[in-house]
Amino acid sequence: MKGLIVVGAVALMVIALGGCVSPTGAPISGAIYTGVTGPGQIVDLSAGSSRVGQSSAEGIIFFSTGDASINTAARNAGITRIHHVDVEYMSVLGVYGKVTTTVYGE
Repeated sequence: MKGLIVVGAVALMVIALGGCVSPTGAPISGAIYTGVTGPGQIVDLSAGSSRVGQSSAEGIIFFSTGDASINTAARNAGITRIHHVDVEYMSVLGVYGKVTTTVYGE
């Protein structure tokens, strides 16, 4: 009986903390694991896409850090004209999550 109570308490904690680092902008998310790339934004079709830059942010339970902005991703690759942007979302049980922004341009 004591083991059942512990398992129940752990399950409730996982459910309660499930929203802590869940991918809020993801087009679809799973309760156990999420690994999707969102439908990127098209910014300038006249710009080439020869350069690729990335930026990311990640979090675990109550702590998050990073900069997943489009500006940082473009700056990391020296991109001045953005062709399009993709965003990848990853989350495991709502305990660990990561967002990666990929910018294509010239």
